[in-house]
Amino acid sequence: MKAPELAASERLRQEIRFCTAADGTRIAYATMGQGPPLVRAPNWLTHLEHESETLLWRHWLEEFPRDYQFIRFDQRGCGLSDRDVEDISLDAWVSDLEAAVDAAGIERFALLGLSQGGAVAIEYAARHPERVTRLVLYGTFVQAKGQSQAETEALITLTRENWGQDSSTSRQLFTSILMPGASEAEVDAFYEWQRVSTTGEIAGRVMSAVVGFDVTGRLPEVSAPTLVLHRVDDAVPFSNARTIAALIPNARLVALEGRSHWLLARHPAWQTLVSEVRAFLASGPVAEEAEVPQPAAAGSNSGLSLREIEVLRLIAAGRSNPQIADELVISINTVQRHVSNIFAKIGAANRTEAAGYATRNGLA
Repeated sequence: MKAPELAASERLRQEIRFCTAADGTRIAYATMGQGPPLVRAPNWLTHLEHESETLLWRHWLEEFPRDYQFIRFDQRGCGLSDRDVEDISLDAWVSDLEAAVDAAGIERFALLGLSQGGAVAIEYAARHPERVTRLVLYGTFVQAKGQSQAETEALITLTRENWGQDSSTSRQLFTSILMPGASEAEVDAFYEWQRVSTTGEIAGRVMSAVVGFDVTGRLPEVSAPTLVLHRVDDAVPFSNARTIAALIPNARLVALEGRSHWLLARHPAWQTLVSEVRAFLASGPVAEEAEVPQPAAAGSNSGLSLREIEVLRLIAAGRSNPQIADELVISINTVQRHVSNIFAKIGAANRTEAAGYATRNGLA
């Protein structure tokens, strides 16, 4: 059964929570809408609260929470997540994604990767094939290349020095690349987006990390059905899309008209993307999962997620954290996070009290 469509005001209502990545970094994540889960991997700049207010992102938030549980998070260094961080890398971003989906309590989900976020999504899908039902990639590159080292270093320096400054250099530095033909209002929106999302130092560090990664070797390891969308005249060369679609075993490529990397609501390609993504997601397991009933315990006891109920049952069976990690094929850090959440939700001080709760509520 398809989830009932929500009114616009309900679709834009989000619940923001915080979780902790494996290295202790605090990550802000948000859920919107109802239905099967659709998770957006982090792209270059994010700010959960500001996204609903800006014309750069609002159309995404109006569209997909119509009949999906749309889950996003601020990558480390951006938005509401910790900004003073040591590690900014592909592995760190994947760790942030792992923490967010575990905290949200979802087991299997469709994964959306936009631009830089596509590489994060590809890496996650290769590492966790059992969790990704469908993979959607837009404007993705597998390896950042095309500029000389000197040009790249100059761009990073300009980013650090001009970030968020209301000057002609700052305003045109990225919009000319990412949004050619942008209106004055769109340039203003991007400038504001820069200012609120992060600092110039973090933006420069993100760029340095992006330049260094290459997920080409991971593409054949992605088993999820994949939809690759890319604008034909994008600043990110279309050859990236061809490579991705050729090397992922079950991938389909859709070419979108236009040259703006940033896909705005006024672009005809936006409606094409929406139609293609909706048709793709509706054809696979992610659409079917909405019909799976939730156990009564998940909704009637203390708000435990399905994964937390699994962990609680194993606690009641006397399993240690390492044993639970092995049985559920998750990391010990993830188990520890689940155990802490369970204790907080059911009011248990230790494993014995948690086991007693499980027994009393028919979970053991």
